[in-house]
Amino acid sequence: MTKMSRVSEKNNFVYLTVSLVILLLVAALVDQFPIPLGQHLVQALTVLTLASGVIGLRDTRLHVNTRFGLVVGVAVIVLLGALLDASGLHYTHLIILIGFYSWATWLAARQVLFTGPIDANKIVGAICIYLLTGLIWALFYLLIAQAIPGAFNGLQQLPWYQNFADVSYYSYVTLTTLGYGDISPVAPIARFLVYMEAIVGVFYMAILVASLIGIRTSEIQARGTDRVVAFRPCKWTGRLYASADTVIIVVPARRQPGLTA
Repeated sequence: MTKMSRVSEKNNFVYLTVSLVILLLVAALVDQFPIPLGQHLVQALTVLTLASGVIGLRDTRLHVNTRFGLVVGVAVIVLLGALLDASGLHYTHLIILIGFYSWATWLAARQVLFTGPIDANKIVGAICIYLLTGLIWALFYLLIAQAIPGAFNGLQQLPWYQNFADVSYYSYVTLTTLGYGDISPVAPIARFLVYMEAIVGVFYMAILVASLIGIRTSEIQARGTDRVVAFRPCKWTGRLYASADTVIIVVPARRQPGLTA
């Protein structure tokens, strides 16, 4: 069984962030050029991407880490999603997705905030969590739009998966406080979620991501000044050397009588 490229704690968020951006692009293309079960396919790929990139770190035996497992997983999730929606269990499907996305986001946040020093992968992880936050809010909007007809102006009353691309667009526009106005909330609960998303989006970038970058910068500066200043003569060349982390600084020694170069 062929293994996919190894996802580790050093690169998983780079992989996840790129994958999420590509999946959002695919969702827009499927909305522009409809294909049967297109949005179900997007949801299946998103779920398995999260499973491989976040949950898979906890269990390297996770079957979606293989190409065959990925194909089978996509087929199973597409089939289950289509069956749930064909049975009229739209709310069940959305609640399952919200629960899974929230769990994956929590696991990602634990890795970013509570494991080891801050590195570049964790800063990318903070951006990845930002993207996941937009998706979770989009699912809440879809749940409200499904339960309360006319909850949003500018949004057609369609099955939730047919509105996924439009609502994802609206969620990210709200999260980044752009607010174009082509879609707007009408129902009180929808308005509440909208302004809460805008508040979270502003403070997340201003506080959490900025703090992580500041901590990372401080660590780099501290590492640059914390050098070992212990010089020792090399017994073969007579030169003095000092090691700083993995860097060897070689300094010429004064020529002493009786020593040859």
